[in-house]
Parts: sequence; C-alpha cells; structure tokens
Amino acid sequence: MGQTIAEKILAAHTNDPVRPGEFAQVRVDVVLANDVTAPIAIREFAKIGTERVFNQERIILVPDHFAPNKDIKSAAQCAVMRNFARDQGISHYFEVGKMGIEHVLLPEQGLVLPGDVVVGADSHTCTYGALGAFSTGMGSTDITVAMATGEIWMRVPETIRIVYTGKLQPWVGGKDLILYTIGKIGVSGALYKAIEFAGPVIDSLSMPGRFTMANMAIEAGAKAGLIAVDDVTQTYVDERASREYTPYAPDEDADYIQTIKIDASTILPQVAFPYLPENSRPVNETGDIAIDQVVIGSCTNGRVEDLRVAAKILRGNSIHPNVRCIILPGSQQVYLDALREGLIEDFITAGAAVSTPTCGPCLGGHMGVLAAGERAVSTTNRNFRGRMGHPDSEVYLAGPAVAAASAIAGRIVGPEEVNR
Repeated sequence: MGQTIAEKILAAHTNDPVRPGEFAQVRVDVVLANDVTAPIAIREFAKIGTERVFNQERIILVPDHFAPNKDIKSAAQCAVMRNFARDQGISHYFEVGKMGIEHVLLPEQGLVLPGDVVVGADSHTCTYGALGAFSTGMGSTDITVAMATGEIWMRVPETIRIVYTGKLQPWVGGKDLILYTIGKIGVSGALYKAIEFAGPVIDSLSMPGRFTMANMAIEAGAKAGLIAVDDVTQTYVDERASREYTPYAPDEDADYIQTIKIDASTILPQVAFPYLPENSRPVNETGDIAIDQVVIGSCTNGRVEDLRVAAKILRGNSIHPNVRCIILPGSQQVYLDALREGLIEDFITAGAAVSTPTCGPCLGGHMGVLAAGERAVSTTNRNFRGRMGHPDSEVYLAGPAVAAASAIAGRIVGPEEVNR
C-alpha cells in the first residue's frame, strides 16, 4: 500500500516504521515559538539540564502576538525571548521593525521548505503545509524538548483527501474554500488527521490562497493540512530557499481514511457566524447585520494579494462612519510592497487605520479589542466567544473581499453590493 504526503515526510524523518495510528520519534527541521508561547518553553528549557539548543539555525523566535509591546507584562515576555536568543546565539530572532506575523514571515524568508517537519508552539503552524511540509502546532513543553533534542514524539495521523473541482466564482478565494469546507465537515471533522487538499481548483490557486487553506486546517481539528508541491510551489520556494529540500508527493495507491469531493463552482463568498468557524454560509444569506469593526490581515489573510483585493474594493470609496477598519500587513515586506503599489494610500484615503505587522486583535490582544455587544467582520481564523475581546462581542469570519465591502456598507455584504 502506498503512502500519503504526511506519511512520506514523517518516514524520512524517523528510524521507526511509519504507520497511521502508531507513535514515532521524529526529527524536526524547524522549531518555532512566539511571545506568548516561547517564554514558557524557555523557562522549562532551563530546568532540563541542557545548556544549548540542538541547532542555532533551526530555532525561530518571533514576537508577534503582543508586539510592539502593549504593556509591561508583554514587554517582559519579549525580553525573555530576546535574552534567550542572544544567549543561545539563535540566528532567527525577529525584532520589531524586522518581524512580521510568524506564519507570513517564515515562508517569505525561505525558512520553511517542502519536505520539512516543522513544529511550532502555535496552533496555526499548520500553515506551512501549503509548501508541502509536515507542520503542526504543539504545546510549549513539547517545544522545549524539540529545542533541546531536535526531535519530537508524535502519533502518525491518518489522512483525509479533499478534492476540489470546478471553476471559482468571482471574489471567491482560499478563505471561502476553507470556510465552506469546515462548514461541511465541522470543527472536529478532521480531528487529529492530516488533510491533503487536491484537485484542479487547488492547482490553480495562488500561494497566498494555499497558505490560507492550510492555516485553517486546524479549525477542522486537523493535525496538518498539506498541498503537494507543483510548479506554483516550486516558483515560490526557489526564489527564497537557501538550503536543500526534498519535496514529496502522495502515491497513487495511498491509503486515505476518507476522500471528500467538493464542486467549488457552487461556492459563493463565505461568512462564518459566531461562535465557530463551522457556522459558515454564503454572504447572500447573512441577512441585515450591522457591524462596528473590520479587521483585514492576520496569518490567514495578511499577504499582499489579500491587501490588493481589499484595496480594489476600498479604492474610491469611504469606510462607513460607524465602522472602524483596521488593516494589518502580515510582514514588513508585505507593508513595503503595499506601500510601493499605492495600496496604503488607498486604505488611508478610504478612512482605514494601517498598523505595523502584529497578530494584535486576532486573539483579543491589542489594536482592535471589541467591547460588549460589538460586532466585527474579520479575515482572521477564529471566532470563538471572547476571541477578539468581550465575551458578548461577535466575530464574523470572511475573506478580504467581504471584509472590505462590509467596511464600506456598515453591514455584512458581498463586494457586488458596493462595486456596482
């Protein structure tokens, strides 16, 4: 019986037989942590008696959740990371002014590559599966061990294959595909499984769209979300890679626990209602919902392609007077590219606020926390109760097209309603 992408990658990183459902000791290529999770891992690292990290080039620390620091506590968190990086001689520590949102930054910098095993103390580490890597989130204590030994102990996941056919409707992108998919299978539909996204629609999808889909595999409960390497991936990677890598493709006779087929031509721009990403529905079925805030950015939709979509809708329009529109480029490079293209001027002219790269409002941290009773349309990846602020606030997930259109209308609408 053949192997899936996940099984092939894990087999190449272990001396154990790799069988779904069994445990294996796996070598890792990249270990990632941020300003929320790294300090815990660093404190535990000091307790285990290992003086040095396993590889100074393979540990990546990114202060992006509460940075630039919002208060004394967050400043202390970042100081722990900063001092550890200096003491250990870690090459890839990204300070404010150079950092970005971690899952935008790492692929952009060529730090994760096809065939890698990547572990991160952040659930959306699964983003890098868009590059054909096995990447997954783990707890901070697991990351401590990975930093010390360069290995992890994990259960090998079974794989679900999801095949997308048809032709995408206008304004539909990766965010709409994944919201629709989560709505179809549920937030536990792929619990501790790997997902392989495949089919002609995926083949035609840009890298930003693929990153968005892999990013939100965790919202279906998945351990990892992977897309096979093709010419699109190869072009993206070869412009950035500074080390060798080995891509893996699934065998024709790979054993999938389930295969799901989706006709993407029927999918319209999606909106996920509170308080779960599975509560998705077409934007034309959302009703009349007034909003107070729009957030465009995050590790899900903070790339320059996403900003271009938003700018196309906002250009020549004005943000509704009852709406705060906050735009967060995913990295310094994204910010610079958007500036050079005139997108930042489009946003500011329309009445939006543009911030330095930060996760900020996505986790209810800063730069856009919601008060009781407020509603936001956000291109982020989670809308759990209290995720972006007060427990009585509401977050509606959408792609950049719906988010930008809603910012203009002051209520949840599709782009056709403001671009007639």
